[in-house]
Amino acid sequence: MAMPRGESVKSHHIRKKTRALVRNSQCVCLDNLSQGTMLPRWELSFYLFASLGFHLYSFYEVYKASREHEEELDRQFALEIGTLFGGLKKDPTDFEWNFWMEWGKQRLVQFLFGHMAVSQLANMLARKRGWYQTENEYYLLKFTLTVRCLYYTSFSLEFCWQEMPTGSSFYSFPWLVAYVFYYPVFHNGPILSFPEFIAKMQRQEDCSLKSNLSAFAVGLARLLCYWWLAELMVHLMYMHALYGSASLLRAVSCWTLGGLALAHVLFFYLKYLVLFGVPALLMRLDGLTPPPLPRCVSTMFSFTGMWRYFDVGLHDFLIRYVYIPVGGSQHGLLGTLFSTAVTFAFVSFWHGGYDYLWCWAALNWLGVTVENAVQRLVQTPCVQDSVVQFLSPRARRRFHAALASCSTSMLILSNLVFLGGSQVGKIYWNRIFIQGWPYVTLSALGFLYCYSHVGIAWAQTYSVD
Repeated sequence: MAMPRGESVKSHHIRKKTRALVRNSQCVCLDNLSQGTMLPRWELSFYLFASLGFHLYSFYEVYKASREHEEELDRQFALEIGTLFGGLKKDPTDFEWNFWMEWGKQRLVQFLFGHMAVSQLANMLARKRGWYQTENEYYLLKFTLTVRCLYYTSFSLEFCWQEMPTGSSFYSFPWLVAYVFYYPVFHNGPILSFPEFIAKMQRQEDCSLKSNLSAFAVGLARLLCYWWLAELMVHLMYMHALYGSASLLRAVSCWTLGGLALAHVLFFYLKYLVLFGVPALLMRLDGLTPPPLPRCVSTMFSFTGMWRYFDVGLHDFLIRYVYIPVGGSQHGLLGTLFSTAVTFAFVSFWHGGYDYLWCWAALNWLGVTVENAVQRLVQTPCVQDSVVQFLSPRARRRFHAALASCSTSMLILSNLVFLGGSQVGKIYWNRIFIQGWPYVTLSALGFLYCYSHVGIAWAQTYSVD
């Protein structure tokens, strides 16, 4: 295979290792055993409708709890009177969503049309007026610098990996400025490595104005749909406010508790469809191919898949610039465990390094480690022969879903720690797995078993290596 222009032998070797590890990271427990196995249509339909039914009924329970405790939540969290959906009050306690929506109302028109009309760098220099003057500007600066540090880290490492003297014109100050200050991804990502940015710039699509406007209109309509759904959720279900009240979280029914968990992670998914969708729309106007948008969390059934498919840019950054340089999987089992631990430590520190983030990172490290251990165990000849001998292809598929349901339950728990803090995670652990044993626990695993079947079918149908 020919080496890309301007790329050194070492950088090319890193790229090949990255691609191999990315392909390997897409494997989840027993995929090699259930690959291509189709369940009866009636059975898969049952799992799909059971999953949808659980979503809808649990959301209805969250809606009832929100209405029942509306006055108490209003006193405690100052619910806002919304202008949409017939004057329903709105849960305002998700800081990230509210910050970006308020910023978007004030700046979105400038953000869309200013980028197309004026150079990004000139636009920034023209508006330069100090670091920040208001609290919102402080948080905008904080978000921006957090993402920018990954960008200049990528450029710096790629520059260091080049053989000197390098014949590439890309490793220069103008390209550094163009990469670090590319405006569509400037404030909140998504994350692009420097080689990926250069590759996209070299493969710019030359489309007609009519084609660009048509794609822009379709993308904008899709974004407005995502935004509308997210706003509908915070008007109908006060999930963030309920998470802020430990007493109410301990008092609501188990159905409501499950609905809150689903609503919280699905809202997080919709939020990032919007926050990553706007830059993706602008990148397409520039003729660039944006990174894939997050995959729906309701189709996730493993820690590995969550990291691989939700924030693709962050995953690729961690593999290329943290996991591989530390050693990756090239130094045996202990080396792999150490490299994975360092990677999760890095991402925890990058998110802020708070106590609950270290707990979240530890749960993810443990989840990925256990999944990889089970994967290796299943790949041993004796286990493979036994499973193939005693289980039919459909039985192996169901066994895969049963194991995936356990992984999914811990994945959701770790995400709740990330989104709600350690106290929320403890409440869920106690109510579902300690106080709720065996009926609540087994019921939850039963519903997640249905989810896992839907996720496995989705992955086998739509995922691309």
